[in-house]
This record gives sequence, C-alpha cells and structure tokens, in this order.
Amino acid sequence: MSRGLARFSFAERAAHWMAAISFIYAALTGLSLWSTHMYWLAAVLGGGPTVRWGHPWGGIVFAVVLGFIFLNWAGQMRLDADDRKWLAESHKYAMNEEEGLPEPGRFNAGQKMLFWVQSACALLLFASGFVLWWPAQMPRTLLSAAVLIHPATAIVAIAGILVHVYMGLLVVPGALRGMVRGEVSRGWAAAHHPKWLRETSKR
Repeated sequence: MSRGLARFSFAERAAHWMAAISFIYAALTGLSLWSTHMYWLAAVLGGGPTVRWGHPWGGIVFAVVLGFIFLNWAGQMRLDADDRKWLAESHKYAMNEEEGLPEPGRFNAGQKMLFWVQSACALLLFASGFVLWWPAQMPRTLLSAAVLIHPATAIVAIAGILVHVYMGLLVVPGALRGMVRGEVSRGWAAAHHPKWLRETSKR
C-alpha cells in the first residue's frame, strides 16, 4: 500500500480542531443569550450563569487560536489570477464538477475566501465582544454599534462554517481525512489539488 501524502501538520490539525470546538461553543452559548427561543441551549450547556461566563472565554480561545492559524497560513491564502478565474466558475466546484477549473494549489480559491472572511469575522467578533463584555465603561454610541455588529457578524461566521462543513463532508469526500489523519491519497490530491501535488512531488 502506497504511503499517503502529508497534507496538514499536527500543529495545524490541533489548531483547526481547537478553533472548531471553541467556535461551536461560542456560537451555541451566543445563540442561547441572543434569542429567547434558543435559551434552552443554556440548560444543555450548564445553565445561564455558566453560559454568560463561558461565552466570552470561548470567544477569546477562538480568537487566539485563529490568530495562530492566520500567522501560519496568511501567506498561502493570497489570491492569484488562477484563483480569480476559479471564483468566477466556482458553481462547478459546488456541483463537484472540477473539470475545466484552474488547478488549485494547496488551497483552492473558495478555501482562501473563507479564510479571509472568517479572519475578518473573528476580528469584528473579538472587538465588538470586548465592548459588550464591559458595557459600563463604553460610550453609548460604541455600545449600540457593538450590539448590532456582534450578532450580525456571528451569523456570517456561522454560515461560513456551515458551508465549510458541507463542502468538506459531502461535496469533497476524503477532505476530512486530511484534517484528521494529516494525510491524503495521491489520487485525492490529483483530483482536487493537482498543482499542490506537483509542487509537493518536486521537493
């Protein structure tokens, strides 16, 4: 049996799953605090006081871990000419019809866009969350803005993660293996990231 192709290091995978867990916790606790219709989640997550205490700390963990991911991957997430062509025909990728699309490197243009959107969301969530955490010390105008920005940004971030999960589990079978085991088959790499496969094979 041929050996798999290394895709993600242990540090990358650990950071990814820490970000995922902390984001899910922050999202669920945030939803329970945001809407009375979702408050039942608070009981599942330990009760109102626990949720009110845990939500900002879950957000801080997410922001710190995402900061590590940003520093590690930002250089690889720059969009090039092929990425812009890929985005123009991204509907083919969503239908799992990748033939004719520009060949992606380690990350395709959709993954790069998600990276930048989630990074921007994390920054806005952290800044607005800090304001909401210390409301008595904040100007009323800033507090009013944070009340609007925080949930609106959270909705965008949650939607992005749902798309990420859908694509990784259903549209591109085998993608999860790379983030769990750290490796993928050469056949998978050839089908979904051929440019990256060639670059890796030259090393």
